[in-house]
Amino acid sequence: MSASSSNASRRRELLAWAGTIGAVTAEALGEREQGAASARARLAAAERKGLMSVWRLVRDPPALYTVTRAGLRAGGVPDLEPARVSAAGAAHAAACCAAAVRLESAYPGYAVLGEPAIRAACRGAERPFACPHLRTGSGERTHRPDLVLVPKRGGLPIAVEVELTVKAPERLQAICRAWARERTVAGVLYIAPPEVQRALARAMTRAGASEKLLVLDL
Repeated sequence: MSASSSNASRRRELLAWAGTIGAVTAEALGEREQGAASARARLAAAERKGLMSVWRLVRDPPALYTVTRAGLRAGGVPDLEPARVSAAGAAHAAACCAAAVRLESAYPGYAVLGEPAIRAACRGAERPFACPHLRTGSGERTHRPDLVLVPKRGGLPIAVEVELTVKAPERLQAICRAWARERTVAGVLYIAPPEVQRALARAMTRAGASEKLLVLDL
């Protein structure tokens, strides 16, 4: 394979992966590819070509990169929608990307889907997978996880929630209860810092969801 063909193949793989995850950072890509400097250069090159957009929404790094429509076509995933990042959601988007890279390494038998891929999988589906119905005071609504681990050889997926802050106890219990009842997933991984883990443990116990939900360090 020529150098140009190899570079094109690597760029296509990067665009497909980033488009599937949603928003990515050079730090997470560097961890995935074992080279932070080259990761930063690859993302910057894709931005110059109009294949990615960069979002610098906070004073400190990391910058977040998302794939444009042209990039999704070049990556072979044109059915996905380009991700967008808000200032309020930037830290969460970066944490989800870091979690996706580590889960990909820890669970090689699974493909990791981010929000764009989850939305695409649920689009038009009569019963969206890995999206339980959350009962609230105003009725029911669908709750979408941050990431989903899909087994490559068949079987139920594993939902992943990345929690950076403590939700109201009633809401957290309602989400845990909904996940405990959800039959389209094998289980749920919660990834959270210690202060959030304590609130999660209480909510899981009160919701009777401890057998199906597992909490991991951020």
